[in-house]
Amino acid sequence: MTPDEPYLMPSHVRLLVSDAARSTAFYEALGFSCVNRDSVFVHLRWARYADLFLVGMPAGVELPGQRGLGVILCFHVGDEVSLDELRARAEASGAAVDGPRNQPWFTRELVVTDPEGYKLAFVAPSERMEA
Repeated sequence: MTPDEPYLMPSHVRLLVSDAARSTAFYEALGFSCVNRDSVFVHLRWARYADLFLVGMPAGVELPGQRGLGVILCFHVGDEVSLDELRARAEASGAAVDGPRNQPWFTRELVVTDPEGYKLAFVAPSERMEA
């Protein structure tokens, strides 16, 4: 199976966005690949079974309030890219970043806020911390 070949997605996320082109460019700069794009959806993929759909708001319609309040989307980081590289990519795109930081649940995480205000956590395993 090729990385862009369709498959049954057991789960995926849809994000409402005001500017699909801007959001798509941001996610691609982080390393997501664009699987498909049409007039309504942009299908992005971080890795197999880590799919994300951007849903553009219709012209003239606004979504009031802060996006993604209380939700953090998590993506595992493999050997292809480091958290430091992701931080540099996010900062170059003008995103707010926090970390990377070691977490008590034995991960190292970088939290990035996308142009719409959604929070993404890029997660890598960390060494077990001794008390």
